[in-house]
Amino acid sequence: MSAVSQSLLALGALCSAVLCDAADPNAALPRIKEVCQACHGMDGNSQLADNPKLGGQYPDYLAKALRDYQSGLRKNPVMAAFVDKLSRQEIENLAAYYSSQPAALVTKH
Repeated sequence: MSAVSQSLLALGALCSAVLCDAADPNAALPRIKEVCQACHGMDGNSQLADNPKLGGQYPDYLAKALRDYQSGLRKNPVMAAFVDKLSRQEIENLAAYYSSQPAALVTKH
């Protein structure tokens, strides 16, 4: 097998591995409906000032925030309880879902 063929085969394997772990926003819907929407809303734009607006945030930021709640780096007992048993894939799915929603930013004058 030539070096080019081997390289293409390795690249194909790498791409398929990455695609298998790709975030699926739709997979997050059941958890969002059951848990998240009560505080953050279905689109991540809570009407309550105490709850962060998640819609339109960067997915890597949202995923890191959830991992930080899991590890205790971010301190919030409510969020810690909700994210305690989430898998890495579930976190990526939630982050992908909320990042795909419209942002609802408020400008104060």
